[in-house]
Amino acid sequence: MFKFITNRPFWVNLLAAGALAFLILYFILKMLGWVTKHDAHLKVPPVLGKKTAEAVKLLEEKGFQVEIVDSVYTDTAKAGIVLKQLPDANATVKINRTVFITVNRAIPPMIDMPKLEGQSLSFALDLLERNHLKLEDTIFKPDFQAGSVLEQQYSGVRIPEKAKVQWGSKITLVIGSGIDSKPFMVPSLLNMTYGEAKGYLEGLGITIASVMPDAGVKDTAAAFVWKQNPERFDEEKKPRYIQAGQVMDLWLSKEMKSPKDSLDNN
Repeated sequence: MFKFITNRPFWVNLLAAGALAFLILYFILKMLGWVTKHDAHLKVPPVLGKKTAEAVKLLEEKGFQVEIVDSVYTDTAKAGIVLKQLPDANATVKINRTVFITVNRAIPPMIDMPKLEGQSLSFALDLLERNHLKLEDTIFKPDFQAGSVLEQQYSGVRIPEKAKVQWGSKITLVIGSGIDSKPFMVPSLLNMTYGEAKGYLEGLGITIASVMPDAGVKDTAAAFVWKQNPERFDEEKKPRYIQAGQVMDLWLSKEMKSPKDSLDNN
């Protein structure tokens, strides 16, 4: 066998070796093409707007690999649907190509509550919109800061700046309506519960400056008012007057009682 090779001219052997190497390389590349399906192409199906599980199943059935690269949230689209795909729909790509999708989160994210107190109503509404929050209601309260936000509330409770709230939450704003300069007679709050007195004064635009409960009072809201300042009448039993924007002090007792200088006696 070796004699057959050595008896031929060198250039013949070189040519034969080159042809053999070419055939070997050709078959290797051909086999790689079969393994990698080099000539197989597919069109990417459109999955925008489909539910995530449905989109993944469809892409995998068509011969694609799927990777969720991001999850964002928008309240203008249904939760859990595909918002973006790459490559785009109907693009022609090789089989086994990875399709990247972005989905809409099912649960709204938590965001920081902005500072609305002290801002004008128009600016506060703009801040709510920019922070993906909604206005639930406006409550107008007599105050010197007419047109300004006095308090921001969530579920009926004041919520501080930077507290966590869910995207799309509804916020109530307490707005100053200015001061009515017309005075009115000091109301009698004696024997009301603190909760009743507080609600009544808020309706009149009167602020409670301080609350002084007696010893033994555990539930302030259910305690009874037994003294107030200013009182309804002065020492000469003439009526006292007050106006919106002013303040009152209240003394609370565990039980209802009528003090010696009560309004009833007066």
